[in-house]
Amino acid sequence: MSMIEPTYLTHQFLIAMPTLADPNFFQTVTYISEHNANGALGLVINRPLNLTLAQLLEHLQLTADSPELATIPVYHGGPVQPEQGFVLHSPVGQWGATLRVTDDIGITTSRDVLQAVACGEGPQQLLVALGYAGWGPGQLEREIVENAWLSVAADPDIIFQTPSEQRWLSAAALLGIDLTLLSSDAGHA
Repeated sequence: MSMIEPTYLTHQFLIAMPTLADPNFFQTVTYISEHNANGALGLVINRPLNLTLAQLLEHLQLTADSPELATIPVYHGGPVQPEQGFVLHSPVGQWGATLRVTDDIGITTSRDVLQAVACGEGPQQLLVALGYAGWGPGQLEREIVENAWLSVAADPDIIFQTPSEQRWLSAAALLGIDLTLLSSDAGHA
């Protein structure tokens, strides 16, 4: 008898079901960067903070060349280590501390990537987040069985191009699901 291989969700979107009431994850899309027997890590990609990339660079005493950095939001990546910055980016490039998620997407925690962004030499596409979402061994698998989440292969266009307020519905639409029809009132007709 063979063991069933667990399904790991690295490079997938985790889409909060409308019934998921946890305020950390209500109507969120989380990009899963790492998932294995030890648990899972991800970044919420649709919770902009009241903070721009230009303000963050200024706080880090990096002088930004580009005025458009003042229009780019920094995101609340999750409730764990909210003081830690994560840059989700493409292409992967060569930075000090990068987790290579795919051939095209990396997550960098070293300051050099932000120094490059300040000088206009950063990755072509990026999303900067403070904090991350984490799950212990088997925890995410249990939550999926309990219908807290939908999962679908990540689409970089949703991460880097789609306006943040549309990402939750757009990610579910990859599955052909309209989350506005799955209201928390379902089943109480």
